[in-house]
Amino acid sequence: MKIKPPEPFTFEGGGDRAVLLLHGFTGNSTDVRMMGRFLEKNGYTTHAPIYRGHGKELEALSDATPDQWWEDVQNGLQHLRDLGYEKIAVAGLSLGGVLGLKLAYCEKIQGIIPMCAPMFFDNEEQLKQGFRFKAKQYKQLEEKDEATIKKEMNELEEQSKDMFTQLGQFINEVHDHVDEIYTPVFVVQASKDEMINTESAPYIYETVESDHKDIKWYENSGHFITVDKEKDELQQDVLDFLNSLDWS
Repeated sequence: MKIKPPEPFTFEGGGDRAVLLLHGFTGNSTDVRMMGRFLEKNGYTTHAPIYRGHGKELEALSDATPDQWWEDVQNGLQHLRDLGYEKIAVAGLSLGGVLGLKLAYCEKIQGIIPMCAPMFFDNEEQLKQGFRFKAKQYKQLEEKDEATIKKEMNELEEQSKDMFTQLGQFINEVHDHVDEIYTPVFVVQASKDEMINTESAPYIYETVESDHKDIKWYENSGHFITVDKEKDELQQDVLDFLNSLDWS
């Protein structure tokens, strides 16, 4: 069975405001597609890149690095600038939130919305479980037999060790620079998050130096909050935050 890979998207909202939307680890642009469409309908142009190694078989991901993902995010920001947008906000899910926080202390952006963004690399086993689940799921969609899947999964686990080490180092690096953020921040956290340490959210909220900051917990959502039960409420809250920013 041939699997159609997801693609980056750019939805033109018709105004002069833009939002860079960043997906999570092992995810792709579909993580943030519904939010992109919602913001487009409300006048915001949105762009979601896909980081290297994502959106395809997991073997490709094990060969990628956080430094490459950081480059991909910077290129996504530049894509919006090349389209003529001078003022850009950023919203990121999970790893996308971490990458967005780095943008907030490295680039001039209008605001940052980290959603279920890990600040402590104490969830390596949960990440590896999710990694293995997605890898197996993809191989099953490719209609491989169980023996082949088991062999390839063992090889993949070995290949991905360095990538997980670098991922941990990247999260720790961003953790140590959050106090350099003065950009307006809206911290989003799912109460039923099964993937990360939820203390990450108050850490971000309390550590950023922003005068304009808020935090909200979503009681009925899990880690993939952009597609969970409270996605409509989240979309409206994100829009309200964006509308509260100074775009002049």
